[in-house]
Order: sequence, then C-alpha cells, then structure tokens
Amino acid sequence: MADRRASTLSGPVPRRAVLEMAPYRPLTDGRAEKLRLDFNENTVGCSPRVVEFLRQRLSEGELAVYPEYADARRELARFFGVAEEELLLTNGTDEAIQVFVNTYVNAGDEVVMARPSYAMYRFYAEVAGASIREVDYRPADLSFPLEELLESLRPSTRAVIFANPNNPTGTGVSLEALGRILDRAPGAAVLIDEAYYEFSRVTALGLLGRRSNLFLSRTFSKAYGMAAMRCGCLFSQAGNLQHLRKAQSPYSVNTLAVLAARAAVQDTGYVNGYVKEVLAARDLLCEGLRRLGIRTYPSQANFVLFQAGERAIPLRDELRARNILVRDRSYELAGCVRVTVGTRAQVQRFLEELERIW
Repeated sequence: MADRRASTLSGPVPRRAVLEMAPYRPLTDGRAEKLRLDFNENTVGCSPRVVEFLRQRLSEGELAVYPEYADARRELARFFGVAEEELLLTNGTDEAIQVFVNTYVNAGDEVVMARPSYAMYRFYAEVAGASIREVDYRPADLSFPLEELLESLRPSTRAVIFANPNNPTGTGVSLEALGRILDRAPGAAVLIDEAYYEFSRVTALGLLGRRSNLFLSRTFSKAYGMAAMRCGCLFSQAGNLQHLRKAQSPYSVNTLAVLAARAAVQDTGYVNGYVKEVLAARDLLCEGLRRLGIRTYPSQANFVLFQAGERAIPLRDELRARNILVRDRSYELAGCVRVTVGTRAQVQRFLEELERIW
C-alpha cells in the first residue's frame, strides 16, 4: 500500500525525450529600466501607429470574441507578395517552428541543423523525439558550413532547420547556397528562419513557387519592435500549408497581435528608418570594439558577437551592474559575448562603459 501511494505521489512519468532534454530558461526578469542589448529586440519600440491602431480598435466587445484572421491574412499576404494560401499566422517564430516539426517529424526521424543557433530548433526537435544531426559553424570565422551541411544530408533526412542570418553568430547564407541545400534534400522539409531579414535583405521568399520543400518564417519581434505581441508568419506552398494548418491550434494568435501586425506593415517608413539607424550603429560598434583590440565576427543582423576570452562572464556581470544588458554565449562559443545593436547613442553609451572596464 505504501509503495502504491508513493508511486501516485510521484506523478506520471514523462516521455523519455522530455526527461532527457535540457531546460531552456532565458533570463527575462529584471530587465526594466536597463539598456537591453541582450535579446536582439528593437531598442526604441514599435511604430506609434501600432499603438494608435490598437487604441482605436480595442473595446470590451472586441476582447470578448475569438480572433478573426481574414483581414490580417489578406493584408500581410499583399505586403509579403505571396498568396493568402501561402501564409500562416503564428504565435511568434516559436510556434512556426513547433508547427513545422509537428507536421513533418516523427519520433526517430533525422533532423539536420547548424550549431550554434537558435535554441528552439533543437528544443522542438527533441520534444518530437527526433534524431538530431548538428553541423558546426566554421570555427575560424563562424561562417555558414555549406559544404559540411550538404555532405551531412542523406535520403533519410526528414527536415533541415537553420537561420539566415544566424543567431548568435550573425553570419548569413547566399541565395545560391540556399538553392543548393534545397536541391540536395528534395525529400526533406527545409525551414529557413528569416527573423533578421530586415537587416540582411537576403530572402528565399522568391523561391517559394519553385521549391515544394521550402518553408520560411518571419517575425515581428525584431525590427518591428513587437516582441511582447508574439506574432510571426510561416510561408510555404499552398499544399504544404494545408497540412500545417491541421497541426496548429485554431486561435493561437491573439487579437492584439493580429491588429498590431496589420498596423506595423503599413508604416514601412518607421521600420526602414530604424533599420537604417541600426546598420549605422553596427558600423560604429564594430569600429569601437576593434579600437579596443576586441575581435568581432561578421554580422548581417542587428547584433554583433565579439571575443572576450575568460572575461566573458565577468564582463557581462559588470555591465549589468552599470544597467547595460548583454548576452554571454561562452557556454557554446568559448569566450564569446553577443551585444544587440540599438541606436548610435545607445551603442556609444555601451562603448563608453565597456572602455572603463575593459
């Protein structure tokens, strides 16, 4: 009787894939009133038109009904230059990855991804019980391992997932290289995460009509300044999207996120202006780091990875004490720290504090 009671109190046993996973716990608390250069967010906020549109449209009645997506699908499809049937609204890029994996990956299936990269690729593949094959970015300059990845692809490969440009390295992939990957893995579903597209301007979206194994994701969390809204898009050919919709919760994107996305794409001037400022600030940041004798890696995104050696974690902590947040990545790239690029004024503040403690 005692043994049976103890078994009941311990609860049901999770799946082996979940038991063997390492937890993902981003440090998102205690960031208010600090210079947030740690999560690659927009550092000044979304377009004022987004907030105004929400004020105009929100009411007690609007919040009482389930979300409707027809207007958003039509407007966003027009903005991205795709058919409505080729676009799926998602709860941020995370849900795009989850729905993609849930649709195409069975337990034991082989999934190929580059390393290091966004943790959620491995996270959802592990939840699915996939067999994961990782290909390392080239250590000399952290460039994309194209030939190595091509060699790793096999007829049994079920899915390929990577980012362009990549986080945390900042390095990108050419359209020619993307085409080679799609050609090498015709039987695999290939997801390219374009979360930082606005800063690199390299996209495979134009290949959508010619590549039946191509999937793309975009987010409103970075350049658009709407990380709190959790809104993204997943693109593929219409036939693929029919299957993806079956694997998605019907109301996973909330009404506020849908309204915000509709307003955001109407203010292209605001986003383009912010991106222009970030690119100028990125040049300023790289120049300042080099002046201090700090090695940086090439970046096509809104962040820069730099080499701090054994001082990576102490540097992060000292900057935090000065109300500046950066991200230590030494747990996967020895000695590396990642800093988000904000405005030129924000970068200048970071460089001044860094110089005092370097």
